[in-house]
Amino acid sequence: MKKSIILLLLAISFVGCKPKQTVTNTKLDHKSEVAIKGDWTIVSVTYPGSDYIKMTSFEIADSKCFVGSTWKFISNNNKGDMALTSAKCTAFSSPITWYINKDGNFVMKITNGTKSKTVLDGYILTVANQTESSFQLIDKTNVGGQMVDVVYQFNKN
Repeated sequence: MKKSIILLLLAISFVGCKPKQTVTNTKLDHKSEVAIKGDWTIVSVTYPGSDYIKMTSFEIADSKCFVGSTWKFISNNNKGDMALTSAKCTAFSSPITWYINKDGNFVMKITNGTKSKTVLDGYILTVANQTESSFQLIDKTNVGGQMVDVVYQFNKN
């Protein structure tokens, strides 16, 4: 009886708060990965209140700075790079590692030139509306005290 109460309390604690970004399914969705192979540009970043509330994306810069950013995805080794290119924002570029798992999660680490295995934090987003020329990455995050979907719209170059 004690074991079931302890297990129940542990389960409630995991459901009650968002974990630090863990992924349970590491089986890859190769078809989705190959579909985003190549060079892409973020054409919009939207979320409720985006005209009034500032949000920092990927702990790098204001979300508006990501509009116009360039991304390269290499599907055979799950590496790539990204660069912020907006004249209104501080320039930033970094190599990345990434993959898409069978659950439709896009898992990414921004490595800043260090080995991926030494980078402990990463980002988990959902892949949506994937076509040959566009796709979306959706991040659930806290904006203005509410959990909202932040949608990064990618178009192929």
